[in-house]
Amino acid sequence: MRNADERDVSAGGGGASARPMLAQDRGGFVDRHDLWSEAQYAAAAQMRRVIDELGIEMIRFGFVDQHGIVRGKTIARSAVAAVMRSGLTAPSSLLLKDTSGKSVFPVFAADTGVGVAGFAGAGDIVLVPDPSSFRVVPWAERTGWVLCDVRFPDGSAVPFCTRGLLRDQLGALAGRGYGMTVGAELEFHVFRAAGTGLTGDRVGRPGAPGAAAPVGPTTPGAQLLHEEALDGLDALVQALYTGLTSLDLPLRSIELEFGPSQLELTMAAADAATTADAVVVCRSAVRQIARRHGFHATFMSRPQGAETASTGWHLHQSLTDLRTGRAAFVPDVGDAGPLSATGRAYLEGLLRHAAAAAAFTTPTVNGYKRYQSHSLAPDRVAWGVDNKGAMVRAVGGPGDPATRLENRSGEPAANPYLYIAAQAVSGLDGITRDLELRPPTTNPYDAAAPPLPRSLGEAVAALEADGVFRAALGDVVVDWYARLKRAEYERYLLHVSDWEQREYFGMF
Repeated sequence: MRNADERDVSAGGGGASARPMLAQDRGGFVDRHDLWSEAQYAAAAQMRRVIDELGIEMIRFGFVDQHGIVRGKTIARSAVAAVMRSGLTAPSSLLLKDTSGKSVFPVFAADTGVGVAGFAGAGDIVLVPDPSSFRVVPWAERTGWVLCDVRFPDGSAVPFCTRGLLRDQLGALAGRGYGMTVGAELEFHVFRAAGTGLTGDRVGRPGAPGAAAPVGPTTPGAQLLHEEALDGLDALVQALYTGLTSLDLPLRSIELEFGPSQLELTMAAADAATTADAVVVCRSAVRQIARRHGFHATFMSRPQGAETASTGWHLHQSLTDLRTGRAAFVPDVGDAGPLSATGRAYLEGLLRHAAAAAAFTTPTVNGYKRYQSHSLAPDRVAWGVDNKGAMVRAVGGPGDPATRLENRSGEPAANPYLYIAAQAVSGLDGITRDLELRPPTTNPYDAAAPPLPRSLGEAVAALEADGVFRAALGDVVVDWYARLKRAEYERYLLHVSDWEQREYFGMF
């Protein structure tokens, strides 16, 4: 039975059907700008019931910034209803910073140079909760967790909302009749925390000398999938399993990887937007759970002390024909090769735009140090049939509904919304232009194949020059992202490394 304070209203963004709305939902920012679907209003009602039943006292409301980092506020129970109605404000300058927290644009000027109004004076943006993302945090008492989108105070979309950017590209795929399914394999390092708390030399700007916490190894490496070595970390494995499954993440496995102190998590495939949210939640959960058990987990691709094996993010992807429900990459029986015509064109799109997409798949300076020959990481733009040295691995074939592509070029620090969106942009261009797929490689490290970018600077330059990405994302988005990443790369170039000191200080 519907409560007396509920009413039916015509759903704008939620479709033509009526939606239930409680009194506390009326008249706020979300209602006024019609920002929730019918399903989200229903999820908000369910969220209220869970909060009451479990005695949740604090909710973490966060949005995912350009770097894939969750930023937000923890709200007391008494204020949650108001936040659900009208969102939370945060400084717009958060979207104009590089990874160090340094503002790349003149955030207090009337013209920030970002190419879109709404950022002058470091004014506010509004975090709009997505109640369908609500989770109970299992390792923190009486605490919930909600992901948010970002809007301007007038209700208009912020073009740099990475969650929204992925939705836009999935919408473009849907407009061509396709849905996207994505599965994630995330590698990461776990070290024993050798020191706790902050010291004076660690307070200040990120990246300053001494900012990295002292750590020790957890596994010796060189023994892939060694059961007893993983058992040595069983307390952490048990905690990760409990925490991740309690968050309703589709965990499939926890594995010991080849490198020292290196683990891998795999998650079952789901629609692309769901997987992107899951990766955000998973990475944050892993780091928080590890910290509470005396470990330091990092998704940095190639940390010091782990040079023998970098970590990657292998992104499995496939399309479904929305009209028929058929897996679009599965070739007909009797077809040559492992992919349908749609799959072949999509794959060639991934290869044609690999250099530009690298700015999203590998968005840190450190990630490019992973691209090394004969390392189980790609360094060339090539594809292979079930070849784990190639940039893209084709898996499956006629009659196999799990036929898919595995892009092995990404790093685990990548913003999942941008990584997946880059795949959608590239693959859709291949389909649109019906690109002919180049032959598969049998030698993925062949010097004759075009190289992947050797640095973040090269990748950013390729993105800036790629007309397909500019058409899909817009000049404003490409220029914003390129400026942020170029600033990050230029700071790196100015840094005097320990290698330079060792190489030149005594010699010259």
